[in-house]
Amino acid sequence: MAKKDINSQTNGTNGLDTRNGNTREYAAEGSLTSFTPLFQGPKDGNKKWTWLDKEPEDVAEAAENEETAQHAIITRLQNANDSRKKFEIHSIIIQSPWLKDALGEILKDYPGICCQLKRLVFEAPFEPFVHRWQDFQAYRKREGIDPMTSEHLDLLHDVLKEELKDVIKTLEDYVVHGVTTWEHVWTIFQPGQVIYSDSFRGAPGALKLRSGKYVKLQCGMAYQLTAEAINWNGKHFGKEINRVNIMEFLGTTRILGLAAFPLPFHPAKEKVEEILVRRGKKFEETAGCHYKEYSGFAITWDKEGQEVPINVTGRIIIDSDTFRRFSNRYVEHLEPLEAKEGAAEPDAATKPNAADETSGLDDQYVFGKSKETQRLRMTPHHHLLCSPRVRGFSLKKKKWLLFYVDLLQEITFNTTAFESLVLPNDQKELILSFAESQAMHSTAFDDVISGKGRGHITLLSGPPGVGKTLTAESVAEHMRAPLYMMSAGDLGLNPDDVERPLTDILEMIAKWQAVLLLDECDVFLEKRSTHDLERNKLVSIFLRVLEYYEGILFLTTNRVEDIDAAFQSRIHVALEYPDLNDESRRCIWRNFFRGLGNTEGFSEQDLEELAKVKLNGRQIKNVLKSAILLAARKKEGLSREYVDAVLAIEKRRPG
Repeated sequence: MAKKDINSQTNGTNGLDTRNGNTREYAAEGSLTSFTPLFQGPKDGNKKWTWLDKEPEDVAEAAENEETAQHAIITRLQNANDSRKKFEIHSIIIQSPWLKDALGEILKDYPGICCQLKRLVFEAPFEPFVHRWQDFQAYRKREGIDPMTSEHLDLLHDVLKEELKDVIKTLEDYVVHGVTTWEHVWTIFQPGQVIYSDSFRGAPGALKLRSGKYVKLQCGMAYQLTAEAINWNGKHFGKEINRVNIMEFLGTTRILGLAAFPLPFHPAKEKVEEILVRRGKKFEETAGCHYKEYSGFAITWDKEGQEVPINVTGRIIIDSDTFRRFSNRYVEHLEPLEAKEGAAEPDAATKPNAADETSGLDDQYVFGKSKETQRLRMTPHHHLLCSPRVRGFSLKKKKWLLFYVDLLQEITFNTTAFESLVLPNDQKELILSFAESQAMHSTAFDDVISGKGRGHITLLSGPPGVGKTLTAESVAEHMRAPLYMMSAGDLGLNPDDVERPLTDILEMIAKWQAVLLLDECDVFLEKRSTHDLERNKLVSIFLRVLEYYEGILFLTTNRVEDIDAAFQSRIHVALEYPDLNDESRRCIWRNFFRGLGNTEGFSEQDLEELAKVKLNGRQIKNVLKSAILLAARKKEGLSREYVDAVLAIEKRRPG
């Protein structure tokens, strides 16, 4: 075919080739409805392939042709690495439609296999046949198989038996003795089966195996398992991909000692399944937003993103949606569950009721109040695969963490906390009525500007230790709502860095219907002046952001005169706490003794004498705590003797 070069001359749509003294006309570039082949030639001096316009003479004919297409199976052989044989099978091509139909059932749901392909190829070491060898044998022994299928199955069996006899014999031997080798560890892991692993740092769980392969890691060779667990991302349940590494080992090792092993190998398989399914049901119940008690290890992350255990006690919020939005941890995409995987149809308990005002479009749970979308219920198989950990927030540590489902507990609320407050009854009623009304009707009253001024702000002022912080804590306890205590440590004092975390915290608290306590608020709300522009900027940020806060806010200060005047107008209720008198201190001592269950050890005379000591509520608590520790040191119960001993030390305190 004519080619164009720099010496060609063109005239209209045609060109002329004048090389070698000959003149030849050819079509314009790219105008012919045809193609021309080029053949790979040897490499040039730069080790790049050359391309020829003629077929090389030393090229062999194609191995697969009309003749080979007649055979049910094609085996492709390569030089063997085993000194006992000359060749070994590189791959097997299945051409028989009868075999394809049979293998479609034998290898059903095996990942990466589609037996209806026109060209069905299996490559060594033929994992699907090793893993499904028992199924293959059982299918051959079926009654009623048509003769052609039976013959082709026998043919494939003869080919595979000769090639896989050593591997299958080794696998059977390992299973009997409960051991495996590094070379053959892949044989016990069948894709699609359930494996048992301790890959969740102290919480064993079950995963569905997808695949396994040998990989090279920084710390050495490993057989890496890719498996899926069921997780919740704040919107829906789905399949989360996990990877478990079995590091290289020498000789044989116990299957039960591997980082993961097939669940059927577990000596207490039925009991383990029962425990994991029960935990999975509890995991499903945590979907949404929940207020819980927690005690034990949780998971945080170091600077490199590696999981690190941390001990956590106290109240927590379980909330994957807020975790995804506000934590600095990436939440991986979840593959949605499908009905064909065994999920049951939604029952009456999960179907939205048209007459129910809580029905809605989104999954949302707020401490017992819920509105659910209609979704498929999870089956026991899904519960078995549920993650043992949930995402949440520790109110005490102010950290986003992973919490173990087994350690979640229901909160035992202190029903007498608010009653124990040493305040006038009318003042207590006022505080509680405002808080309860705000929680129940948070959007009933609005500003001229929509969304503005919907919150309720209460300022509690007075000297230290008179019950300001305790008031906010008691209100939250009475309402069974979370209490978020915000301080300068959470936000910092740089105006440029305060607004974003403050906005995030207020949005989180509003969703959780929590009570917000801004302790020592004068740090942020101190009077503005013409001399400190940075301080003015900080106060302005708080004034603007809190204007749109829709929840309950308690402010405490012992310097009420320093609060900026612009914020005074935004306060709905301002209460001043006077210094404690003898009667107030008597009530505080009595409440503490009652909480300790030790009222009998102290007479009314003791209470009278202790009440005369000029202490605030916090100091009284500290004295009692020290007295209890002193009594425990002597292995005795708390008595007036130990309280007096601590009070004597207190009198010598500097200042």
